[in-house]
Amino acid sequence: MRLPLLPRSPPLVAAVTGAAMPPRRRGVAKSSPLPPSPPPLSSTPPLVRPLEAPKPETADHDDPSPSARRRLPLAAAAVEAQEEWHPLPLSAADLSLPLTLPTGQTFLWRRTSLSPLRFTGAVGPHLVSLSHLPDADDGRLAFLLHNDGGCAASSSFVPAARAALCDYLNTAVPLADLWRQFAAADERFAEVAVRIGGGGARVLRQDPVECVFQFLCSSNNNIKRIEKMVWTLAGYGERLGEVGGFVFHRFPTIEQLACVSEQELRQAGFGYRAKYIVGTAKELQAKPDGGEKWLASLRKKELPEVIEVLCTLPGVGPKVAACIALFSLDQNHAIPVDTHVWKVATQYLLPELAGKSLTPKLSVVVADAFVTRFGSYAGWAQNVLFIGQLPAQKVVVAEVTNDNGTSTPMAEVTNDNGTSTPIKRKRGGK
Repeated sequence: MRLPLLPRSPPLVAAVTGAAMPPRRRGVAKSSPLPPSPPPLSSTPPLVRPLEAPKPETADHDDPSPSARRRLPLAAAAVEAQEEWHPLPLSAADLSLPLTLPTGQTFLWRRTSLSPLRFTGAVGPHLVSLSHLPDADDGRLAFLLHNDGGCAASSSFVPAARAALCDYLNTAVPLADLWRQFAAADERFAEVAVRIGGGGARVLRQDPVECVFQFLCSSNNNIKRIEKMVWTLAGYGERLGEVGGFVFHRFPTIEQLACVSEQELRQAGFGYRAKYIVGTAKELQAKPDGGEKWLASLRKKELPEVIEVLCTLPGVGPKVAACIALFSLDQNHAIPVDTHVWKVATQYLLPELAGKSLTPKLSVVVADAFVTRFGSYAGWAQNVLFIGQLPAQKVVVAEVTNDNGTSTPMAEVTNDNGTSTPIKRKRGGK
């Protein structure tokens, strides 16, 4: 299943003032050169942690209410004014944080500031906050580093974090070029792209171990419970620090997870998923070269083989396998087909299937239809169409006003009661 808003993978305008963004600084560290562009899009997809149970820190693992999160000390603004933000080679059109981080690819990022467009999370050993610079006319993305990331020399802190982020955020993929090709190939995509701001919905390249265990929590689940479960799992990893009232951890290793008992997870509210997490951790631990290397090796395999071998892990079915393949294994044409994607397909790609029930065989037909229409990066197109399928809610292009008077479009969801919340959805489900 996917998150409430769309399958796997909205025209009101809400103005967000510059104050909502990271405060201005006297200077910003210069960014490193843009990473090289990937091969032409017509080519095939790239072939490319002693354990103790986490201490019962309820306040750390429970996601406080939005109002509670905003009750920051009055000195917060003064503190933020001294923060050093480091630019990344991505504009708002290349990556919109509200369209990427809270949209069902990952469940570990938290809003930790007065700014609604600032997110904090762990990328490997690095604890970072991400936001769009308010004084950049293109909504340039930047990061704030909260720890040393395990680096011995202080001069290595920022470069190491930047390299990890560029990999995690898939910066080598030219999103603008992809969207132009998708829009030219499909009228529905062109319509949705305009509605959500013209760009920014990027597919992440997550650590495969982290991705596998996140999606094991997604089966027949809702977004709030998925986030709580994943947050609990993360608590078994190394503590990285506290930001905005949240205690962040590096996602645990397979060895750390293998030490967790099924009973412990059931008592934490995981239900039947507890046996899948414990079983998968032990199976990965038993791989000849280790689970991490085994999962990483799948980046060089063909998609059918990747799906097949992932489905041998406890609790992993075709849809969860496709999510893992797309979001962490460089399988850019993987299509997780659930009821939401099925709806998109029967309305716009395969209208002759309207009225039929989704079956495993028809799931393959749908995935093939997406690849035929959008090519080797079909998973990225499907992700956008999924966002465009939100029922009973509309995506709002929220304009972030920059200091130079220009506006940068972001995206949120306007609810029926008139409030605005970031786009969220559930993915996965066996």
